[in-house]
Amino acid sequence: MYKHLLIAVDGSELSDKAMGHGAGLAKALGAKVTIVHVTPPWSSIAVGEIAVMFPPEEYESNMAEAAKQLLARMTKAADAAGVSASVLHVVDPHPDRAILATADEKGCDLLVMGSHGRRGIAGLLLGSVTARTLTLSKIPVLVYRQ
Repeated sequence: MYKHLLIAVDGSELSDKAMGHGAGLAKALGAKVTIVHVTPPWSSIAVGEIAVMFPPEEYESNMAEAAKQLLARMTKAADAAGVSASVLHVVDPHPDRAILATADEKGCDLLVMGSHGRRGIAGLLLGSVTARTLTLSKIPVLVYRQ
């Protein structure tokens, strides 16, 4: 059935649960696992006459360190489930596109990710990486719901 799962993680509790579910599924199927974490690139924020500047080098260093820690924790979770996993940190302003590009590059045949299932105004205003991924994906997506 599925031979290579891509599990997208963001560090949230729901993402951790999706990771556990995906690792368990991979174990049952004897599938390979790639875990991906996407972070946005540095950008300045300017609102009216106020500009907020965070030093780009410091931002990139902090994001890379946070991603390294998250992916190390996800590797331990995969190991605990009895699954060997490769990990990848991708910097991209569009997480949905980065997830799908990674799935394509790695030859994955199933995506696993969590969704908070926001509806109404909250869903409209906040958007959803999961919803956009579902819309654009050419491979099946298993969504772990809260």
